[in-house]
Amino acid sequence: MTKAQHHHIESPKEKQNRHKAMEAIKVLNSLREDFKSPLESMEYFYKLFEDVYCEHKSLHTDKVKVGTMCIQIPSEIIYALDGVPIRLCNGFYTDDEIGSDLLPQKSCPLVKASVGHLSSQNLTDRPDMIYSPTTCDQKTKAGSAIESFGYEVVDVDFPRTKESEIAREFFRRSIRDFSADLSQKVGKKLTRKNLKASIGKIGYAQSLYHKLSDMRKNKNVPILGLDMFLVTNAFFFDKIDNWIAGCEKLVKELEQRVQDEVHVAGKISPRIVYTGSPPIFPNYKIPMIIEESDAIIVADETCSSNRMFNDRVAVDEWFVNDMVDSLADKYLKACTCPVFSKNDDRIRRIIELVKSHNADGVIYQAFAGCTVYELEQRSVLEAMEKEGISILYLESDYSPSQHGQLSTRVEAFVESLKIKNRNKGV
Repeated sequence: MTKAQHHHIESPKEKQNRHKAMEAIKVLNSLREDFKSPLESMEYFYKLFEDVYCEHKSLHTDKVKVGTMCIQIPSEIIYALDGVPIRLCNGFYTDDEIGSDLLPQKSCPLVKASVGHLSSQNLTDRPDMIYSPTTCDQKTKAGSAIESFGYEVVDVDFPRTKESEIAREFFRRSIRDFSADLSQKVGKKLTRKNLKASIGKIGYAQSLYHKLSDMRKNKNVPILGLDMFLVTNAFFFDKIDNWIAGCEKLVKELEQRVQDEVHVAGKISPRIVYTGSPPIFPNYKIPMIIEESDAIIVADETCSSNRMFNDRVAVDEWFVNDMVDSLADKYLKACTCPVFSKNDDRIRRIIELVKSHNADGVIYQAFAGCTVYELEQRSVLEAMEKEGISILYLESDYSPSQHGQLSTRVEAFVESLKIKNRNKGV
């Protein structure tokens, strides 16, 4: 080591990168080494997250990068206009700490982390513009802070009900305006050909997710819930063709595992449906605790995984305006986010997932400060109790400090499910 290297003073950017790389590699190493039966095809996704979050490699130097603050912005339209959608929801505690100096302390950690990340200007793929649906109040209000960092932020109006024809037409107009605005900004026209092709490609990606999801219904579960969260989180920023190719290999390997009756959990490991605030890499604190406690996540109802892929676009007429309206309908009607004033669809979907995946219980996790998920937990708990479904509610943040307390609660819940299974003779 030279004298100059020895006395090198780490810049704030270098320090942030080092801390984030440490957070990322800790999770990736755990997935590679701490669980039995690692999947060869998952190595593509592990390497992807290493490249982006440890090596800081850019993936989209040749594309217009369209930042999105929520899944309610149709990626089909972005791809059709030859852009690339990059979802800006952030899971790093390093960025959460930065955001804590910019937003109220009681704010949602996901919002603080997202704002902290954007404030640092330390992005591998900096968005050229950002579209923010007015779903979450905190994200909506955070837009003004994000603008002060030099980003163009465009609000996309989103209704707080979805049952009425007024709400449907409101969001259709909103998505038409978004399409026109993005088309003007990128200097490319939305055509019947490019939009139909984009809808088809996203639909194929969804079909791969459904194949993966269906194999988790088996008695022998061939993939960890943690790995599934990593695969779906990769869709936030990966090149879509690469993501599809990675998933095709994963599907083939899992199909072989199903034939070989490979089970990544124990014989009496309880099967869990995960719901609530979205697990976003590397904040897999609760999913990690669950699967380290000898349970297996077989399905989820979150906006960072299942909700992105669950429903396909239904198109009646393959003309541009009809396709745009069909996309708006899909993104509104399929949404089960608790921002809606009435949200029976979410409860129905959780119950359906419990039954279809033969789950033993539900774990509902809300970020401290995520008001809508905190408010809705009571109605979800009551609905699960009515159905005779065991459920555990947890509140957490991005800090590693809660690990012991959370582990104790999860382990007790998992053990109670094992006792029930033993009593039933499972």
